[in-house]
Amino acid sequence: MRISPRVIVFDVNETLSDMRPLIARFVAVGAPAHLAQVWFAGVLRDGFALAAAGGSERFGVIGADLLRRALRAETLMTTLDDAVSHIMLGLTGLELHPDVAGGVRALRRAGHTLVTLSNGAASLAEGLVERAGLRTEFQALLSVEDAGVWKPARGAYDYAARVAGFRPEEAMLVAVHPWDIHGAAAAGLSTAWLNRTGEAYPSYFTAPDLTIHALGDLATALGAPPTS
Repeated sequence: MRISPRVIVFDVNETLSDMRPLIARFVAVGAPAHLAQVWFAGVLRDGFALAAAGGSERFGVIGADLLRRALRAETLMTTLDDAVSHIMLGLTGLELHPDVAGGVRALRRAGHTLVTLSNGAASLAEGLVERAGLRTEFQALLSVEDAGVWKPARGAYDYAARVAGFRPEEAMLVAVHPWDIHGAAAAGLSTAWLNRTGEAYPSYFTAPDLTIHALGDLATALGAPPTS
């Protein structure tokens, strides 16, 4: 069965944004490089836990609080407050993965409406796409902060459908995170897993409708002619 979504909904953190520069910020304040990945996983864990219990909190609040507690165990090169500020500020200056800009433009040329839906702040997505000169390619930049619940809870995807004006069956979620793919599928969206690293997909999550290895492949997979 051919999939023909009218709307493409993008996850933001790690799907569009390259978060690897945050590692250097951890190292610069005296924290070990691996703590960057541990911290981000912890932010997601606690956001998901709040959602499961019927609550919600902003990414920035969870991120700063968790970072402060994690850094207390480290021998820092600066004060704890300055270390937290330095790392959190790094979120505002991230850039897109190299495959994103061309993929976004190809999807727009193919006639798709583009939307972002992030567990982070909409302002971070705004800055990310503006720095890349892509803001006009997106109809809306949405955050779960306004939905009252984090992805992968169904309410987050329902919020995006309501605000952006689409039915779930008209849309496809694109994400690097299998948990996001699973949540979107449960909410009635089709899905595309952006697997840049060649990982195996978890067997316990709903499988994606499409698997791509670079965003530029998606328009072609959906039936658009390949770019020359």
